[in-house]
Amino acid sequence: MKYAVIRTGSKQYKVEEQSTIAVEKLEGKPGDRVNFEEVLLLVDNGKVRIGQPQLADITVKGKIVSQEKGEKIRVATYKAKSRYRRVIGHRQHLTQVYIDSISTGESSRKKAKK
Repeated sequence: MKYAVIRTGSKQYKVEEQSTIAVEKLEGKPGDRVNFEEVLLLVDNGKVRIGQPQLADITVKGKIVSQEKGEKIRVATYKAKSRYRRVIGHRQHLTQVYIDSISTGESSRKKAKK
């Protein structure tokens, strides 16, 4: 089993090939390609590679599926003894990304040597 840990939007996500993840909003339209260069960890058939802080030769490639909003979060503010109450809502913009592949730089290095 091959999976990686990537960082995007100041959060970390565990991704596998042929899976879909919801990340903070990325610019682009559905169908656009996206590459994640900040790969922090790679596990390939039990072989673990940990970046310090990231792996330079690994790229996670994906495709934007949709742009949507997340669940509504209600935020309440209250001040004691002054009858002040306020409730506001927030919906985070999210991007659904389909992970096509986790590619290593080894194949490109082999091609360059030939």
